[in-house]
Amino acid sequence: MTETAPVPGYTVGTWDIDAVHSDVEFTLRHMGVGRSRGRFDKFEGQIVTAENPLESSVTATIDTASVNTGNADRDAHVRNEDFLDTANYPTATFRSTGIRQDGDEWVIDGDFTLHGVTLPVSLQVEPGGIADTADGGKMLGLSASTTLNRTDFKVGPDGGAMLGEKVKITLEIEATLRK
Repeated sequence: MTETAPVPGYTVGTWDIDAVHSDVEFTLRHMGVGRSRGRFDKFEGQIVTAENPLESSVTATIDTASVNTGNADRDAHVRNEDFLDTANYPTATFRSTGIRQDGDEWVIDGDFTLHGVTLPVSLQVEPGGIADTADGGKMLGLSASTTLNRTDFKVGPDGGAMLGEKVKITLEIEATLRK
């Protein structure tokens, strides 16, 4: 396969995720009929773009105590030992193990660690582009998503009609090129 740059203006370098202009969100079924949504307000990470895009890498860390569902009581419950157990597992991490093209799609494969469990995940990526910033720097944008089974990570009760097991993770990322 011929490696092609994912976006015009592709630039080699190390990019820092801009948490102010990025989102880490999740959605899962509630009571089998509705969806509950939430986000993590604190996270950081780096994207290293290589000469060959398929040799690039991504690392990220999420502060699990920063979970925000828009309801303080629910947030406290999600932080406790019934779910994220943030006292014992204060972070979730992602480290890429490979980047590949699947037709016209880009996929970042990696190891995701949550609640003390590390499993492989694949992020479906939609490159947003690269732009020049007002201060002479560069900004990279991308959207990514995956679906996890929360019980694989030992988060929350197994089964039951109250809370769905599939959790959709959606990332909207902007990152700035290090100078």
